[in-house]
Amino acid sequence: MAKVLIQTTIAAVEDDWNVGRFSLLAQTLSRAGHEVTTRNRESESDDPLLRRLAESDYDQLWLMAVDTGEGLTEQEVASILAFRERGGGVLTARDHQDLGSSLTKLHSLGAFNHFHSLNLEEEERRAADDQDNPNIGFPNYHSCANGDFQTITVLEPVHELLRRDNGSGEPIGFFPAHPHEGAVGVPPGTPFARVIAQGRSSVSGRTFNLAVAIDGEPQETGNGTMGRAVAESTFHHFADMNWDPKRGAPSFVTDPPGSEVYTEPDKLEAFKDYVRNLGRWLSK
Repeated sequence: MAKVLIQTTIAAVEDDWNVGRFSLLAQTLSRAGHEVTTRNRESESDDPLLRRLAESDYDQLWLMAVDTGEGLTEQEVASILAFRERGGGVLTARDHQDLGSSLTKLHSLGAFNHFHSLNLEEEERRAADDQDNPNIGFPNYHSCANGDFQTITVLEPVHELLRRDNGSGEPIGFFPAHPHEGAVGVPPGTPFARVIAQGRSSVSGRTFNLAVAIDGEPQETGNGTMGRAVAESTFHHFADMNWDPKRGAPSFVTDPPGSEVYTEPDKLEAFKDYVRNLGRWLSK
């Protein structure tokens, strides 16, 4: 099993997306046999762990990019890139508009993430999808309420990440929903990456990408391949409030929650198969 670091890009602010709001994710990975560390930034300058991540014994970095653009320093970026060069697996997760836009510093990993101000989507998609929050700019795809589920389209061929882990091998059909998801995609000329799942806006009916899997990417400085990676459209796929709304959220979250996690718990268990698959796949 893997040694996993779940790391946010902000300091330990109580009324924000601190790492304590991803406790159920950490619990799921831990119960799957992984050694899990959860932490926030310890410094506005170089974080003592992120700046030496490449020299650490961690196998995976689950980077919850909850900043507004300044969440990674140059030294941290260099260390994360070196971590991938030595085979470390990375999952990135961001959210709407420019939330998590520090990811654009991570070379190819940044290219898989589209923001409001950086690496924009194609022009016809530069419009607000969530009509309930006029202060939130694009991209903000409305997949449904926090605490509800969205039916996903699993793209062919079905990626192993999206197979049930209950012996059936059936595709996983649901992801946690969120009223304003961010945007991920695959740039042209990137044969080592593909979109593996898509959602559909409950407002506009527009399809959008939920996850990109990266496997076999050439190293920047050598002749081998980088560690595997996954880019998620939103960290709300993994947040406590989306798995159990009763656990609460920062005060600036005003969207009314749904209740499907309580009435249809099998869907959450299916999504946890995806989490457990990620824990295995990112270290292969």
